[in-house]
Amino acid sequence: MSELPFRILQIDHIGIATSSKDPLAKFFATLGIPNLGSETIADQHVVTEMHDVSSIHLEVLNATDEESPIAKFIAKKGEGFHHLAFRVDNLEAALAYLSSQGIQLIDTKPRKGAGGKLIAFLHPKSTGGILVELSQIDHA
Repeated sequence: MSELPFRILQIDHIGIATSSKDPLAKFFATLGIPNLGSETIADQHVVTEMHDVSSIHLEVLNATDEESPIAKFIAKKGEGFHHLAFRVDNLEAALAYLSSQGIQLIDTKPRKGAGGKLIAFLHPKSTGGILVELSQIDHA
C-alpha cells in the first residue's frame, strides 16, 4: 500500500451529546477528570465542554437551540456517544484522499471548530456507522 498524503496523529476527542451537561460533569468530577472549560460554537448551535483524560478529551455537547445538529441527534437517537475525532497533520489532504477513496464527506472543506481547530466530518454511511470528525490545529 502506498503512503497516505496525511497522518493520523492521535485520537483527539470523543464527543458525547447530552441534554444537560450537569450529571455528566458531576460524574467526570467524581472520577477526577478535570474540566478544561466550555466554548460556544455559534454557527454549529452548540456549547462544548472539554474534559481532559490524559491526551484524549471528552467533549460534552449541548445544543443551544432546537435547530442544532446535537438537538436533532438527541431527538433521533438519544443522549450518549456522538462522534469520534482523530487529529490529523493535513486536513485538506485527508479530505481529498478520503473523497478519492469513495468516503462520503459531510464537510468538503475544513471549518472552524472548538479550540480554534480546523474540523471536518465524515458521513457515518462510509465509516461503519460512526460519525467521524477529523481535526487539525490551525496554525494560521
